[in-house]
Amino acid sequence: MLITRRLEFDAGHRIPSHNSKCRHLHGHRYAIEITLSGNIINKAGVSEQGMVMDYSEVKRIANTALVDKWDHAFLVYSEDVRLLEFLQSLENHKTVVLDTPPTAENLALTAFRILDAAYEDIYGNHLRLEQVRLFETPNCWADAVRGQIMSSR
Repeated sequence: MLITRRLEFDAGHRIPSHNSKCRHLHGHRYAIEITLSGNIINKAGVSEQGMVMDYSEVKRIANTALVDKWDHAFLVYSEDVRLLEFLQSLENHKTVVLDTPPTAENLALTAFRILDAAYEDIYGNHLRLEQVRLFETPNCWADAVRGQIMSSR
């Protein structure tokens, strides 16, 4: 069974080597869809009976591991040195330093890796992260899919 939870956050970024507008500082209203697989929990009397995972728990874990850290932050490539130095000079500025340029594709991969470590099979129902879909705009997104980007756990 697959379940998906969608969350939204706002963040700024720039793609320093891009040949178009995206090389400039700008922001997006990102949306992230988190798809998990697992067996439906059939244990009588438990709160999660009939579910793969409670959607509120999917949200809580995603917020703790990723969304709260990226929301209203500037996502900056570690090799964008001048921008990184500027952002670090701003007192109490929320900056997330990434090992790759913050394209939708790289952000989806990074989010997958972070969230894959965050979702545990706590119910014994073979819960695991299957896909992260990251929307940069309503019409543009990137999918990081288990098996296509990394080996299974």
